[in-house]
Amino acid sequence: MYNELTGIALSTKIEDLLCYGFDASGLEGMPSVVVWPENTEEVIRIMRYAYENGISVVPRGAGTGMTGGAMPTENSMVMSLERMNRIIDLDRENMTALVEPGLINGRLQKEIEREGLFYPPDPASMNFCTIGGNVAENAGGPRALKYGVTRDYVMELEAILPDGSLIRTGVKTHKGVVGYDLTRLLVGSEGTLAVITKIRLKLLPIPEDVITLLALFNNLPSAGKAVTSILSSGIIPRTLEFMDREAIIAVENLYPLGLPPDNEALLLIELDGHGKAIKEEAEKVVQILHKLGSDVRVAEDEDARDKIWEARRSLSQALYHLSPHKINQDIVVPRNRIPEMLNGLRRLAEEKGLRIVNFGHAGDGNIHVNIMVDKKNEEEYRKGQSIVTEIFELTLSLGGTISGEHGIGITKVPYIRMEIREKELSLMRGIKGVFDPKGILNPGKAI
Repeated sequence: MYNELTGIALSTKIEDLLCYGFDASGLEGMPSVVVWPENTEEVIRIMRYAYENGISVVPRGAGTGMTGGAMPTENSMVMSLERMNRIIDLDRENMTALVEPGLINGRLQKEIEREGLFYPPDPASMNFCTIGGNVAENAGGPRALKYGVTRDYVMELEAILPDGSLIRTGVKTHKGVVGYDLTRLLVGSEGTLAVITKIRLKLLPIPEDVITLLALFNNLPSAGKAVTSILSSGIIPRTLEFMDREAIIAVENLYPLGLPPDNEALLLIELDGHGKAIKEEAEKVVQILHKLGSDVRVAEDEDARDKIWEARRSLSQALYHLSPHKINQDIVVPRNRIPEMLNGLRRLAEEKGLRIVNFGHAGDGNIHVNIMVDKKNEEEYRKGQSIVTEIFELTLSLGGTISGEHGIGITKVPYIRMEIREKELSLMRGIKGVFDPKGILNPGKAI
């Protein structure tokens, strides 16, 4: 078996199958084989073999996804793209980079910063997640408020269809409107339409300076008001992050920042741009925060800023010190409805007797809701699962969406009809059928 894949790294060893049988969702599966292509030609060979033999293929980056998008189905082939990790070309004049999908986001950031360039999308897992995975999920991050998400930086793609055909979408230029926009269709498709093998990214000049503020609040409405007040003043911070009281406690337990545990909310605000301009903006932001009764702190230097961000990026993992398991959701509501959403979540927590921890990107209304449970406590875990529908109902009633940046994967498929009507779903299934008539590419995911 697999003789046609001679020369391509693959394994059927149980230890490898186990290592590639899960992702950050906590779900587990068992593939029949793992393959590690090292170039486009090997991806083509793998897909042709899978297509001819009716084998399901699950593309995989680093497995940091939260919704089971990289979890293998039974008897499937996991295609790990981690060895395709090069920066192929860095075009400084046109400010673009051509990269392979297995390149780690954080490595790209460091490499281009040496050249005075900047790639804004910065998921919390940026030091581990791959650019290909970011493209598949249309990943965001704290800087999305000012700079947008992954989709806004993908100019051109090379991808392999399920039958092994190679396609190229998009353009090298910063404008182009010839034909349907297949590039934007593939971004966020969660590996269900094609396997991405090359990505051309738009880059920006690196900002001259950064100012980081921490604002503490003794009530949720004031924190919510601060978000809308800052943005309506004409200032767009590059980040406007939120933590509730439980999240503050979790961070402080693991990465002590000297934060008082009795605050109801925290905002992490970062401004970037020309030094003089952002100093004036920072002064205006501090005035707004003081009027709302906030205790404001300024990161004195880069080390202090790095410490704050290390704590923020580690928050998801810090929650496991509160409880052995969590049910993670990724909702978005209009910014001015954040206080209503948070009050609703607090009410649900009290009614169900559960601990719910909330943090996220307040600037764009994206809240990461974490229902803390112990799976060994069957009643508690069942209770935690049972309120997911109520959380989504509240989200949609406030004009929101049930997934902001984590995708649908497997975990949210049961809820997709709460938001998307049957006609639109039918169109999506039609698109899937055109790209993947045999249904072998990441089956059961996204729709």
